[in-house]
Amino acid sequence: MGHYIKMEDNAKLYVEDIGSGTPLIFMHGWPLNHKMFEYQFTMLSRRGYRCIGIDQRGFGRSDAPASGYSYDRMADDLRTVIDHLDLQDAVLIGFSVGGAISIRYMARHHAHRISKLALIGAAAPVFTQRLDYPYGMTNKEMNDQIQAVITDRPKMLRDFGKQFLAHKANLFNAVSNDFTDWLHQLGLEASAWGTVRVAESLRDEDLRTDLEHIRCSVTIFQGLQDKICPPDFGQLLVKAIPKSTLVQFEDSGHGIMFDEPQKFNDELISFLEKSRPVRDAVKGPTILI
Repeated sequence: MGHYIKMEDNAKLYVEDIGSGTPLIFMHGWPLNHKMFEYQFTMLSRRGYRCIGIDQRGFGRSDAPASGYSYDRMADDLRTVIDHLDLQDAVLIGFSVGGAISIRYMARHHAHRISKLALIGAAAPVFTQRLDYPYGMTNKEMNDQIQAVITDRPKMLRDFGKQFLAHKANLFNAVSNDFTDWLHQLGLEASAWGTVRVAESLRDEDLRTDLEHIRCSVTIFQGLQDKICPPDFGQLLVKAIPKSTLVQFEDSGHGIMFDEPQKFNDELISFLEKSRPVRDAVKGPTILI
């Protein structure tokens, strides 16, 4: 069942809500929308979970105001949805920039009504390089990406899609051309200005001080062939988040759930249905391969 929820600034966000049981909140990546999780919705709604997918402002079927695309604003949007639906002990599942927004939510709103967190190819701790942070894209590379959105958004989306999945997986025809066309169409459903402004937030935001405030159990899913949010990100996150586990996917790029769908779904179910190893403060992070 889909419906709209009004935010504090009167923007309306589209929310898909199916199934019953433990609530799972899915936060999509740039520049897609909640439909990217349709395979997880199909599977998990049959296993006794309530699947809630939010189209972030500017994307999918949600409103696309001219402003309001900072991590703080989008974390506040998430809080509004959680309170409106009166969710309790929900599991927050964030992909890419959705993972970044989820991290900001956990710190800014003190994990309000969230019991566990899954970060999938998260665009964190910082998406672009700094003087003290040599990971991810340079500012110039990100600015070029933003200019490509402004100049020829369909071509930018097609080029971005070529980086989204693992080359090794593609060699084995893990997904069809029809499937990549579908992902491309999801990107086209976004507004141009929302696509630009969230890209600017990706470029400018810094989550390093947020990480120490996350106290719940966290599992980090990281593709080892990820060209968008590189494997360094997963290592940095598991070292900085106190109760965290890193699960690595050898044959996956950024789109882990599409490159290795069976392993991803198995690991996600394991995260949801049983306690996973947590980081030991003395021994260091737990890494599963």
